[in-house]
Amino acid sequence: MPSFLEKRSIRYPFYGLLCITTVLLGILTRYNLAVSIIGFIFAGAALYYLLQVDRRQRKEVEEYISTLSYRVKKVGEEALMEMPIGIMLINDDYCIQWTNPYLASCFDEETLTGRSLYDVAETLIPLIRQEVETETITLHNRKFRVIHKLDEKLLYFFDVTEQAEIEKMYRDERTVIAIIFLDNYEELTQGLDDQMRSSINNLVTSLLNKWANDNGIFLKRITSERFIGVFNESILQMLEKNNFTILDEVREMTIKHNLALTLSVGVGAGVSSLPELGTLAQSSLDLALGRGGDQVAIKQPTGKVKFYGGKTNPIEKRTRVRARVIAHALKELIAESDKVIVMGHKFPDMDSIGSAIGISKVAQMNKRDGYIVVNFDEIDKGIQRLMEEIKLYPEMFDRFITPEQALELATPDTLLVIVDTHKPSLVIDERVLARIPDVVVIDHHRRGEDFISNPLLVYMEPYASSTAELITELLEYQPNHGKFNMVEATALLAGITVDTKSFTLRTGARTFDAASYLRTLGADTILVQKLLKEDVDTYIKRAKLIESVYFYRAGVAIAKGVEDEAYDQVMLAQAADTLLAMDGIQASFTLSRREDGLVGISARSLGDINVQVIMESLGGGGHLTNAATQLADIDAEEAEQMLRQAIDTYFEGGKEE
Repeated sequence: MPSFLEKRSIRYPFYGLLCITTVLLGILTRYNLAVSIIGFIFAGAALYYLLQVDRRQRKEVEEYISTLSYRVKKVGEEALMEMPIGIMLINDDYCIQWTNPYLASCFDEETLTGRSLYDVAETLIPLIRQEVETETITLHNRKFRVIHKLDEKLLYFFDVTEQAEIEKMYRDERTVIAIIFLDNYEELTQGLDDQMRSSINNLVTSLLNKWANDNGIFLKRITSERFIGVFNESILQMLEKNNFTILDEVREMTIKHNLALTLSVGVGAGVSSLPELGTLAQSSLDLALGRGGDQVAIKQPTGKVKFYGGKTNPIEKRTRVRARVIAHALKELIAESDKVIVMGHKFPDMDSIGSAIGISKVAQMNKRDGYIVVNFDEIDKGIQRLMEEIKLYPEMFDRFITPEQALELATPDTLLVIVDTHKPSLVIDERVLARIPDVVVIDHHRRGEDFISNPLLVYMEPYASSTAELITELLEYQPNHGKFNMVEATALLAGITVDTKSFTLRTGARTFDAASYLRTLGADTILVQKLLKEDVDTYIKRAKLIESVYFYRAGVAIAKGVEDEAYDQVMLAQAADTLLAMDGIQASFTLSRREDGLVGISARSLGDINVQVIMESLGGGGHLTNAATQLADIDAEEAEQMLRQAIDTYFEGGKEE
């Protein structure tokens, strides 16, 4: 059936035809008046009929539109007032001008009109001030997705409580896989008889089984030193809340039996795929072991990692066998390359430079050219003194190149060796790292989340005093081509001396063995002391920084430089070392604005407090007793507050990267 508009459009041609007919009848009156009169009568009748029909149909259209408008208006009013969607109008003073009944019922109120948002829903204020268009908030124990219409000052509230509960239930029930590794198990049980070994197994197994049963974890021993645990994310959250107390329980119980046995745990969570969970768990365990063990690493698919534990000094696990294997592998890689380029971290210290000199010597022993990348604008006075000594040996000094020269020398067959760091962001020039695909990493710091991708060989020993110590051991297994000169041996010894604070911290039997070997190669201890000397002005400036020290917690000291004076990172580190020698200080932190505008923080400890964990929470890193970070776009006051929060978080338990 034609619609009103269609009917009207059909009539339009008839109006036109009637007009043409009238014109023709007017012409006909000159020839036949009677016929034209009859025609006019019929035309008038037709016109009258059409007008009546048009008026009637116009009335019908008006009635239809009026009825439809009423219905639409009524539906809108009912939707506004009765649908389960909250609606709120506010003014510029955050006063509620109107809400629909549904929203008022959500607040258990008859009406909210005239009330202030500060009294009713203060959590909405930041959303409105920041002009956020969509946000999910909690009001009266219910979740609402709020849509904010900025121009109309209108808020829509959609109740998503049930959806949020379902999402939480799904997340809580997701599977988690944990791989538990007994640190030092093989080393501890190697010389024990069967009865003692069985006693240790029973002790550890009973502790882990009790922990698993108490927390609803399926635990299975898969090798003598490895367990696998399966549970869900709600249990994981509970374990995190308790800071994985199983670490402390195993450590304390085994210490009572004169054993140094600890746990390392790698956890995979956040995905539903079991193979991917297993991969995440193994990757987390590798990360925990690379950081020295006695800790839990939880890796998410997003790349974020949480660490718990890691507060004890790692026990030395490396052996001469591993050093010999690494030395042989490095020799093979050098033999396959056309040259070797060595690069340390930005603002290199004696350990970084000494290690680089050692690797260049390894390349020379294997009949390959070795070059050391140095940014001469980023070296301190101690390194400058070393460079003056190196200039006395032209062949040695020619091995030092700038990053630009390294880029020119690099070929597809070049081997790049990164020393004293494993983080891409800390190397002297990331362009060199990106240009050369074949990379070897040698470092003594605990492994962090940020790591150089796809290295050919990794030699990381957090139990070593310094990278110079590791490389000194590698030198012992290299071909005897070319003799050491005095400065080369002294540079390596200086690196060990600096990182051990003159053989007082992180010093093991292997450290003294390495120093003894360097001494036989001609290392000059007097020259080491000359390289590490400082001037009087520096001493006075550092003393002013130390003067500001205060105790934040028992055994934790913080010193902050004055706002209008800049300190370099080396001076901050020296001040932290000096504070650590004071009575009653277990950990020291120094912070100040640097000349480059960043705020630098240096941290030192005697081993009872893991300053690496604290610095990592601020974006830095380092070693258990020696760490640092740099903070951008803040002043020293804000950095001090962040440091305090990081220290508080450390003493409470875990931290997230």
